[in-house]
Amino acid sequence: MKVLIVDDHPLFREGVGLLLRRLADDLEILEASHCDEALALCESGASIDLLLLDLNLGGRSGMDGLAELRARFPEIPVVVLSTSDDQPTVRRAIDLGAMGFIPKTSSSEIMLGALRLVLAKGVYLPRNILAEQPLHLPLAARPAAQGDRPAGAGALTARDLGLTHRQADVLHLVLQGKPIKLIARDLGLAEGTVKSHVSAVLRALNVTTRTQAIVAAGRLGLMFDSPGSAPRFRQPAGPSG
Repeated sequence: MKVLIVDDHPLFREGVGLLLRRLADDLEILEASHCDEALALCESGASIDLLLLDLNLGGRSGMDGLAELRARFPEIPVVVLSTSDDQPTVRRAIDLGAMGFIPKTSSSEIMLGALRLVLAKGVYLPRNILAEQPLHLPLAARPAAQGDRPAGAGALTARDLGLTHRQADVLHLVLQGKPIKLIARDLGLAEGTVKSHVSAVLRALNVTTRTQAIVAAGRLGLMFDSPGSAPRFRQPAGPSG
């Protein structure tokens, strides 16, 4: 597995690299000090599996770099590591397609747990973002209070939100930050059809943006097996940030 760390502080890159060795035995660490260097590495065919990006880089804005990375290399999951973890910054990064946002003040265990979640096709948000807005969902889709659900009750499914099998596939890819064109390509659908499915999914979650959809999915514990499999809901077991 190849991980690219993009940060303008060599000591921080070295420290994160040492921590990442706990993720996999066959890990290969690549480093870049700015976005242009990261883009060049991605263009070189390095087969990068995960990219960690600091937003506070010299030169080009980290947000601009994130937008270009996601536009040109949508198959590479990008996780932001930043000292700026205010809500507007996190929301903008997620709306631009980041698969996670980890404050640099996080513990090593939280960081590793968040990266494992992203590698499993999940999305990681810090606790303050997950808690920032009320969750307004159809009653049947809300996680039951402790003791409300009968013992052995199954996890909620996409059907409980009124989503079709295909809409569940589209939601999966929306949460991965994929643009309409790539979702259409991956699912073999017309772009107009995908747009209609995206609108239906956002309505089902009672949200209007990708960040809000991720917050709703995170608070529900939304998990996906793979595109083509209906998502199931269960209480989040990952890091709580």
